[in-house]
This record gives sequence, C-alpha cells and structure tokens, in this order.
Amino acid sequence: MTHDPRTISFLGLDGRLKHYGIALHDRAARPALVDATARAARAVVHDGAFGFTIAHDAAAAALGLVYWWANENEIHHRVFAAPLDDPGALEPADGTGLACVWELEVIDFERRAWLEHVLLGEDPEAYMNAVLEEVLV
Repeated sequence: MTHDPRTISFLGLDGRLKHYGIALHDRAARPALVDATARAARAVVHDGAFGFTIAHDAAAAALGLVYWWANENEIHHRVFAAPLDDPGALEPADGTGLACVWELEVIDFERRAWLEHVLLGEDPEAYMNAVLEEVLV
C-alpha cells in the first residue's frame, strides 16, 4: 500500500460550523465542492447545533462530510458524494465507512477541542476559535 500525503486546511467559519478541506497532491479542495458541502451542512445540521464539515477532494470521488454535536457528547454525521468531474453535484451517500486516515485527523482534533472547551471548559466560543492548523498528512 502507498500513502499519498494530503493537505488539510481550515476554510473558515459559518455561524456555528467550521469548514475544512482536504485535497490530493498539496492542492486545495475545489470551490464547487467546498460550496456544495456548506450547502449540505445548512440542510442537515439542526439550528443552533455546533459542528464542522470536511470537503474532501479524494482519489475516487468528491466527498462532502457533515458532522454536528448532539446530546452534549455525541457526534452525528451525514456523508455526501459526487463524481470527480462534477464536485458540486453532491448527493446523500449510503455506506458503512466511518472515515479515512485524513478525515480522522480533523475528527480527532474536533473531538479533543469539544471535550476541552465545551464539556470541560463550558466555553463554546473557545471551541469555535480552536481550529486545526493547515497540515500535510
């Protein structure tokens, strides 16, 4: 097996959502995928919920991953996918996969930030200000 490093970037805040992008070969996630992922999040994340998204320009598909916190300590998610040649055409995806090694980098960071700033620190604003710095994984 080979490992192709991918760049993980923080893309910004939108209300109570943090947005991240992952792309192959040290490039940024394409804008059409980033925008479609943000739209998908607005459609599925409950008003007032905190969460994050990952627009993953992967090898086989364009993925829009939406995560939100519920019941204080649970992470919920929805997966959307589009063909590589049309990254803005995200549709809900079925499957049993949880995440790949690159997506887990973001999920792990967000889990630790939620625990530290919300569950232990009771400071949701600090959680929103805690973002994963750009990294090549």
